[in-house]
Amino acid sequence: MPDMKQKTFELPRRDFLKALAVSGAALAFRSSVAAAADESGSSEKTRLGFDDFSVRSFSWNADELIDYANKLDVDVLMISNLDAFENHSAGYLKDVRKHAEDSGIELHVGTWSICPTSRAFNDKYGTADEHLALAIRIASTVGSPVVRCVLGTGGDRYTDGGIRARIADTVKVCKNARTRALDAGIKIAIENHAGDMQARELADLIEEAGTDFVGATIDPGNAPWTIEAPMYNLEVLGPYVATSGIRDTTAWEADDGATARWRAIGEGSVNWKDYLALYKKLCPKAPFILEIISQYSKHMAYLKEDFWDVFPETKAFEFARFIEFAKRGEPVPSFSIPNGRDRRAFEREYQKSELERSIKFCKENLGLGLKT
Repeated sequence: MPDMKQKTFELPRRDFLKALAVSGAALAFRSSVAAAADESGSSEKTRLGFDDFSVRSFSWNADELIDYANKLDVDVLMISNLDAFENHSAGYLKDVRKHAEDSGIELHVGTWSICPTSRAFNDKYGTADEHLALAIRIASTVGSPVVRCVLGTGGDRYTDGGIRARIADTVKVCKNARTRALDAGIKIAIENHAGDMQARELADLIEEAGTDFVGATIDPGNAPWTIEAPMYNLEVLGPYVATSGIRDTTAWEADDGATARWRAIGEGSVNWKDYLALYKKLCPKAPFILEIISQYSKHMAYLKEDFWDVFPETKAFEFARFIEFAKRGEPVPSFSIPNGRDRRAFEREYQKSELERSIKFCKENLGLGLKT
């Protein structure tokens, strides 16, 4: 990884003014897109759900997660950890499916990296091909229409060949699974995850692999980690979206760049009414699945010289959109455990509070969910 602490530079005034001008034009474009979505948006209600990673400290199994989803009156549950299934036998998985169906919960299944050369890849489930085959079988058996996968993390941008090489490796794995996925009626839904891919890069992966069986898991919270504005991320990925992992973000400018902190829905810098209007236009059948991870933040030191080494394809107007987004926010204190509190107990309490407050906001302020 390049040493980002040694060199700093000042963005030339001419280039920065140009970026700001582009930002104004981009803001006007974004407003026109939102207005168009309002005019043509569907009145059909959007399904609401959550990702089990939102309440990861509980280590609940699939049945416990279904019971919690039922208690919250949501429509969809993303089980993004294959270990939440106590075993992978057909009989057990069919019982999980029946439990979900009896509770009125649609299951979505997810897993981790399917890129064999990613720093995040784990061979616990065998090779990347074997891992994806298992996830497809589980998804099919429990009635999930998707398998949410990731390429890796932002660290993969620093590997040999950069993110484009990792994309090529992931495309190969997806293509190897094409027949299996199509036969099962499953869409491989790859997420823009933890700073790995920008929206255009993920769109390229999907197009190269094949849009008939590969789509996107859109995550607007991860967009700022690749210096993207959440709305721009949606504009690019919207037509490919099969499922989602959604949270709010507050971003603010700093001396050498900007910082982004994930938040509960309605407490960050995203204009959710505009976002939802465009979401319903571009991907009307996709559920709105919350993945609330409010403990984490990331600093993007884009005024340091080496930062751009791993973002060589970023366009000026894309960066300008991110600058406009970052100008909206004010600094948010880092997450910390209060003195004297048990860490696990506090995290459980915190995670439930953040998720349930977000669900309440989505139901009451955005009209999401079939059960509201």
